Amino acid sequence: MLERLGHTCFYFSGQSNQPVERSRVVPEAFFGHPAIAAIGNAAFDNEWGADELLEYANPEIHSIHTPAFYHQIRPPRLTRRIHELAAYLKEQLYAFAREFRLELLVVENALTIPMNIPFGVALTEFIAETGFPTIAHHHDFYWERQRFLVNCMADYLNMAFPPNLPSVHHVVINSLAAQQLSLRTGIAAMIIPNVMDFENPPAPPDDYAADVRSALGLAPGDLLFLQPTRVVQRKGIEHAIELTQRLGLKARLVISHASGDEGNDYERRVRAFARLLDVPVNLVSDIIQDQRGLTPDGRKVYTLQDIYHHADLVTYPSTLEGFGNAFLEAIYFRRPIVVNNYSIFDVDIKPKGFRVVEFDGYITEATVRQTRQVLADPELAREMVETNYRLGKRHYSYATLERRLQTLMAECFGEDDDG
Repeated sequence: MLERLGHTCFYFSGQSNQPVERSRVVPEAFFGHPAIAAIGNAAFDNEWGADELLEYANPEIHSIHTPAFYHQIRPPRLTRRIHELAAYLKEQLYAFAREFRLELLVVENALTIPMNIPFGVALTEFIAETGFPTIAHHHDFYWERQRFLVNCMADYLNMAFPPNLPSVHHVVINSLAAQQLSLRTGIAAMIIPNVMDFENPPAPPDDYAADVRSALGLAPGDLLFLQPTRVVQRKGIEHAIELTQRLGLKARLVISHASGDEGNDYERRVRAFARLLDVPVNLVSDIIQDQRGLTPDGRKVYTLQDIYHHADLVTYPSTLEGFGNAFLEAIYFRRPIVVNNYSIFDVDIKPKGFRVVEFDGYITEATVRQTRQVLADPELAREMVETNYRLGKRHYSYATLERRLQTLMAECFGEDDDG
């Protein structure tokens, strides 16, 4: 969208698939870099104290003060390591700004969720030292995730996630986040919801993806239920498994993404629960990627768009979402959807009038009955998805993003001389 508005974008990241000539790749900016991941583990998972004595954590003062809650105490060596990495990353940010003669920073989540504490500190110090015009785009704040609530990083979290600096313009993706940000920090934020290109419907399915159902193990006549999310606890995938079982239809649940940054324990739980209810489930992140191709063992790789085209139903039983990308995707691809009434859906999305099969925390007989009705009545399903598409175009299109981006740019630089 920024390019469409006439701007040129450059990229600073730990990994990149952007043009090399417009990118600065610094491995330590990636939250999965070993040094960064080690800091995160120490900060939030208490790994520094698991096999070490408190005396070793801070021997300088242990003789006169022994903390009772060691998970909330930061070893000095950890502080030093954060400062070292932050100083290095800040140097790289200065070089990035000089190399590409930047005029504006757009920071995507790096000042929001503390996956990379040194990078957040570096960005905050860079902005504080330069007054650089900055748009900080926030999806998931640390106080929204239980794993970040007990930590030894409160000073850094309050400083940088997010920073309260005069040149930073804050953007959140839902109204509840805006309220909490204001209550907790005094920061006012613009709300820009997630959007999709509803002005341009998706291309129809092509011959490449004609074999999707057989590749996923579906027999003729089987239904394909798509769970288009990562395998993490807040996605509530047990509900999708239960619904599939209670429908009593020949159906297979396909989960599109891997566990990501939150470990594999929940994935093992999902697999075990599916076996317990005898529900066919595919975890197929190896053959669903951003681009088509082949796996190392020669199997076809499909895009998520390929799977959407063949899905009979989308399940979205999340208990917590910052907004709901998968919800918008289902609307964009005109698929009927079953939705758990998570808070942002209830407050920001449902009032727009979307037609879905909804449940509130657990699968009921009504949920099962309504889902069967949608699957059995193509005309009802068509009416639902067409209504949803029109509402998506009205409220969550690129036009919404373009209008609000222009407002943000005016806040950063003032109005254009040409009007």
